[in-house]
Amino acid sequence: MDLRAPLVAINGLLDERPAGDRLSLPVRYAERVREAGGVPVAIPPAGDERDLIMLLDRVDGLVFSGGDDFDMERLGRGPTHPAADCTPGVKQDFDLKLARLAIDRGVPVLGICYGMQLLGLAEGAPLLQHLPEDRPGCQEHTGSAVHSVSVTQASKLSALLGVESLEVVSRHHQALEDAPKGWVVAALDEEGLVEAIEHPHHPFAVGVQWHPELSPGTAHDALFAGLVKAATEHSISNATSS
Repeated sequence: MDLRAPLVAINGLLDERPAGDRLSLPVRYAERVREAGGVPVAIPPAGDERDLIMLLDRVDGLVFSGGDDFDMERLGRGPTHPAADCTPGVKQDFDLKLARLAIDRGVPVLGICYGMQLLGLAEGAPLLQHLPEDRPGCQEHTGSAVHSVSVTQASKLSALLGVESLEVVSRHHQALEDAPKGWVVAALDEEGLVEAIEHPHHPFAVGVQWHPELSPGTAHDALFAGLVKAATEHSISNATSS
């Protein structure tokens, strides 16, 4: 592999066990980053803000992978839905801090499923905590459901994917109700549910509600290629300015 290839950090799941917490990360995320030309590295939810800043100084991009649900009470956003399978608090806090710092510092970031919701919540977006309860009669989004998504014309995502619509694989029951302030909706499903968000003034800040690493078709590959390209440019920029 090219030694100049960008380093892309990927957060994992925190598996809490009596014998001690463990980091868990499906290899498919790392494989898609590697196939796109990046060097993937898994990161555990550990460290204070100083540690996170040092991490962001050393990596060129981030993938926030899929995960569990959000503890809204911990966020100070009201009661948590009883159907929620909450992410451990230490991981939720870590992910939110890392997402905010990455966005503020212009580090390229791709959020997938939980990762998209994370980007939205980090920037103040409202969350639908349980589908279909929050959208009665909506189509199925859990269990690797396959459905179509329409990409917003003139969006960065549209230019990146090169398609107006695509089939996606979904594994979620929570979703963003809208894009956060300063961001835009970049894709919707056929019922109007937010399926992608992007920051128009960030080098690369994209969240998709579906799982591109599981979805068939070359358009999904373009997401990882776009992240790695942005990470490469970020690395060059940092090297030039240092």
